[in-house]
Amino acid sequence: MSGFHSHDAQDAPMAEQTARVVEVNAGDAYALVEVVGGGCGRCHEAGGCGGVHLAQALCVTPRRFRVRNDAGAKVGALVTVALPAGSLRAHVTLAYVLPFAGLLGGALLGNLAGEVGALLGAACGLALAWGWARRTMVRHAASGKNFIEPYIANVTIQQENT
Repeated sequence: MSGFHSHDAQDAPMAEQTARVVEVNAGDAYALVEVVGGGCGRCHEAGGCGGVHLAQALCVTPRRFRVRNDAGAKVGALVTVALPAGSLRAHVTLAYVLPFAGLLGGALLGNLAGEVGALLGAACGLALAWGWARRTMVRHAASGKNFIEPYIANVTIQQENT
């Protein structure tokens, strides 16, 4: 069954998606994968929302993603791509919560100096928050703690090159 599957175990990946490897760079531990199917795969079951049909209508071209290829998958392989547990929370925090908090905090502090101060404070707070988020991402990537990076969890079918 293709599609996303949720996991409850603490060390297990948060979500998995079936994909096909379309490109592997030599000397690089990454592969470009094309998503096969989509959604949770429960469209026809009771309680299924059918959201995959909306996603397919809005995204007619194949979706391709660069993912870590520690499994050594080759071009043509059918693989399971996983998101690390907690990656969605980390993405949301870094992309939305932190910048919003910076914007709001800067505006509140700047408001002490009047309306123009609130605008300048909001802009400065937002810029500082974006900088902090970027620095956090770069620092984690450099340390090998890629807590938000998708990866190939396993190879379902490995295609042999002829």
